[in-house]
Amino acid sequence: MGEDPLIAAVRSGDVKAVAALLAAGADPNTVDGHGTPALCLAVDAFDLPVIEELRMADQPVQLNRAAADGRTPLLRAVDRGACEIASVLVSGGADLGLTDAEGRNALELARHWHLTGAEAELRRRSGTSEPVARRAVVDGWGNVCEELSLGGLTVRNGHTAILAELEPRYGIAPAFEELLGRALAEPDVDQPVWSATTLTLQGRRAPAVWAEAAALRGRPNPLERYCGAEVIRLINLFDESDDSPFDVPLVDLFLPWAAREEDPRVMRALTAGLSEAMDPRAEQPLPALTRHHDREVRRWAISGLHRPVAQGNREALTAVVACTQDTDALVREAACGAVAQASTDSPAPSDALAACLHDEVEAVRVTAAIQLFLRDDPRGDGVLRSLGPIGQDSPYYAAFHAVWYHHRALLPAD
Repeated sequence: MGEDPLIAAVRSGDVKAVAALLAAGADPNTVDGHGTPALCLAVDAFDLPVIEELRMADQPVQLNRAAADGRTPLLRAVDRGACEIASVLVSGGADLGLTDAEGRNALELARHWHLTGAEAELRRRSGTSEPVARRAVVDGWGNVCEELSLGGLTVRNGHTAILAELEPRYGIAPAFEELLGRALAEPDVDQPVWSATTLTLQGRRAPAVWAEAAALRGRPNPLERYCGAEVIRLINLFDESDDSPFDVPLVDLFLPWAAREEDPRVMRALTAGLSEAMDPRAEQPLPALTRHHDREVRRWAISGLHRPVAQGNREALTAVVACTQDTDALVREAACGAVAQASTDSPAPSDALAACLHDEVEAVRVTAAIQLFLRDDPRGDGVLRSLGPIGQDSPYYAAFHAVWYHHRALLPAD
């Protein structure tokens, strides 16, 4: 007797097949020949898209159903260091009180991995002294993390990030300096522990957190300064108060800080914070920052210039037009979106977009063509028609919604 079709689709990571089988009535709680539920198999494979399909099935998936080894999907996600999957399961209502064979709940398991270290725990479990295979991977949320494999076991380095997210749910609030110390152990600020740490700190919404974060601006270690800037940025970004109480203090703090900051990682957080601020003073350094040597700083600066460009600010428009010829394709693409905010009274913005129709990178060409179309300029129509039918698998699917619902139709070629 062959393997159940849903289990086979989950094993192969075939999201379309999983969706089709579930739509046809397949049970999302199906188990394989060893009693392992489909959801557990998807967790073991770090397959967030398949997990999401199982969660969205008409028949509710059992988030707490354990495999034969007694581990629930959440405990498996924690064990694997799959921080984005653990987050999805927790937010979906996974039981935080369930334990593994050694009596550890999700928090205790995450703490064990954090204290032991991924490599040491892999060696303990595998019993081998062979070299650990390491590679950078992109997780289900688009974050870069490290994957470690040894003796047939594979984990990712998200355990400390998971610990930071779980602690508040168990009523635990480590000191600011303790959380900072965990993050400092990882020199790459793009790793999951950094986003988990800064998000955890901003989530406390306490005046002391702002003060401690602001105090880091004078530290000699740029990683500490990055943490301070990012926490403050996130506090302002996620504040839901009607009067935006953090906006002006952020600008007061970030303007002089950005003027003297030399580390590009810190400048990304500072520029992002200024770009997101509503205080008009935040716009002052952005045109110059579109010429910064770090491409992420340039992209954030462009993001913050959308509003002044739409308001007719000539300096802002000049800056983003120049960025349509940037050496980095992602910056050029972002610049196309900002240029398009300009008034249609002048031909200069549309001419800048038209020049991008010949860019060597397709995404830039398509972005420019879409923006021209929305400005009722037909010069980019040929680029859009050349793409053929745009389905849900296309990277341009979301952007094309604006084209499909525009008053001007994209007609076929003559």
